[in-house]
Amino acid sequence: MTFSSFQHKSEVVLASGNAGKIREIQAIVAEHPIVLQSAFNVVECEETGISFVENAILKARNASLHCNLPAIADDSGLVVDALHGSPGVISARYSGLGATDQDNIDKLLHELAGVPEHLRTARFVCVMVYIEHANDPCPVIAQGVWEGLILKQPIGENGFGYDPVFWVPEQNCASAELSAEVKNSLSHRGQALRHLTALLHP
Repeated sequence: MTFSSFQHKSEVVLASGNAGKIREIQAIVAEHPIVLQSAFNVVECEETGISFVENAILKARNASLHCNLPAIADDSGLVVDALHGSPGVISARYSGLGATDQDNIDKLLHELAGVPEHLRTARFVCVMVYIEHANDPCPVIAQGVWEGLILKQPIGENGFGYDPVFWVPEQNCASAELSAEVKNSLSHRGQALRHLTALLHP
């Protein structure tokens, strides 16, 4: 396997329609020519997998097939111990299809009502996948995990998704209080993308 497109800086399509994810990924791999699947009017595929890795591969294959380019895709979400791993792979639609970030946060806080601080442990998980073509039998897979706690109320204005209720102990603040640069240096997505880049540049 050569990973020729990534090594030689030819175009790679980013299989995401999430504006927050796109900003973070582009900031981390700013030196690489990334194109967005929206430029090709790609219809996002159904995320029918029960794991992050399955959904990431589905999204990468869909984008690569429609764009005829190598593709990078991620699937990520929040895993809360007190909720037996929920919201997990349905993090973006936790409170239903078309849910807003605030809708999802409201449901999460409702589900955790009465759970003491020491039991509100959680982590963001990101699986990042690279494929050379739609039928690539050997996807390159990387994972990042970011440990934290779920707050009882939102704090901060930065980031997106569950960032306002995700407490980062080593920074003594919520994820939504971090600058984009600091968040990218710590986050599950930053970890996964740097790991993927290292795998693609042996």
